[in-house]
Amino acid sequence: MSEQGSVRNDSLSRRDFLKLLAGGAVVLSFAPFVPWGNFMPNPSSANLKRAKVEYEDGYGNVFHANANTFKTNHSEVTTYPKTGDRVLDGEPFRKWQLIRLPAELGGGANGPDAFRVFSMVCLHLWCLWEYKSAEGRKQGECPCHGSTFDPRSGKAVKGPAAAQNAPSNVLPRLDLEIDRDGFLWFKPPVWGVNNNGIVGYGRLT
Repeated sequence: MSEQGSVRNDSLSRRDFLKLLAGGAVVLSFAPFVPWGNFMPNPSSANLKRAKVEYEDGYGNVFHANANTFKTNHSEVTTYPKTGDRVLDGEPFRKWQLIRLPAELGGGANGPDAFRVFSMVCLHLWCLWEYKSAEGRKQGECPCHGSTFDPRSGKAVKGPAAAQNAPSNVLPRLDLEIDRDGFLWFKPPVWGVNNNGIVGYGRLT
């Protein structure tokens, strides 16, 4: 290949790179206006129903969470919305941390306010965070890049997620109700940054 042909190919490569860069800038500029909720595993609020808050014990046994027996300063992984298909129900975007707050943060009461349910998808790069209760930490922690979350509000307080602008610094949540026997139920959410939030994107309030 001639030197002139090589220069032409190099310039084409640079031109293509600049086009990609410009295209990416356009996409990012419109990102706040994209209806992200349409990309949820089950985005239609019409199909979302009141559902049992269930978790497994690691041996295949499924429990309906109950305020009378769920320990304070404790968490379990729960799935919402469930499909009945183990593969679909295993998707990270359906995984939530059910947390009963420490007693000093209100977890000693038996009402819905003693509990929090936040999406496990970290708002930084979508790793799955966990609630850590040992050694006085009492916070959500992402193992990938060190983001930490307040268990009362779901707001990132440290790490890269805390440096992001709203709504991408507050975890999506699910609302609960408790029946007269103490069993916990999910209320149907409204996916949107002003409501329950959008998994992987965040929540304003």
